[in-house]
Amino acid sequence: MSHGTHAVQHEVEHRIEHEHHKQPGVSQNRKIALLIAIIALFLALSETLGKGAQTSGIELNIKASDTWNFFQAKTIRQTTLRTAAEALAVETAGRPDDAAKAEMTKQIERWRATVTRYESDPKEKDGRKELRAQAEEYERARDVAMARYHNYEFGSAAYQIGIVLASAAVITGMMALAYGAIGLLAVGIAFNGMALFAPHLPHDALHWVQHLFAATGAH
Repeated sequence: MSHGTHAVQHEVEHRIEHEHHKQPGVSQNRKIALLIAIIALFLALSETLGKGAQTSGIELNIKASDTWNFFQAKTIRQTTLRTAAEALAVETAGRPDDAAKAEMTKQIERWRATVTRYESDPKEKDGRKELRAQAEEYERARDVAMARYHNYEFGSAAYQIGIVLASAAVITGMMALAYGAIGLLAVGIAFNGMALFAPHLPHDALHWVQHLFAATGAH
């Protein structure tokens, strides 16, 4: 929870305690205090889950980067061996010595076999084909983790604003602010739900709206 939100919550708790000594029958502020506590609980959960998603996204991004680096290294070695095999094949064609030709041909075959293995190696799972698939899988998982993180952040923002509104309701006595806090609690829960079950939904919805406006503008 942010320091500002915590300070506001502390001030509200002090205000409620003060009013309780003045008016033992006050129940409205107690209800709002309970609302603040519930929002604070959801805020703590949202920030914890968001931090976990962010950490996971960073780790997956590092794995994707390392895998692409390995892929690039395999590509360079493959290109080098392919070029060497082609050059040796040209040289072999001009050799009159059959024994030398046979030895050079064997070397060309070994290099070409290695080139093929660099392209795909299902057994070791470190061919270019397998590395590309693994890197892309890491990237997809990273994108999901970061989408979850952003949804948790939006949820946390809604909770923090809700706490501020509920705190203002205690100070001012305006119940409309408390109802606004309840609405923001629902918004935060919605973002947390999307983070868990449909992390790309907000981005997809925004993209759909942009596409709709672009299509409308075209007409």
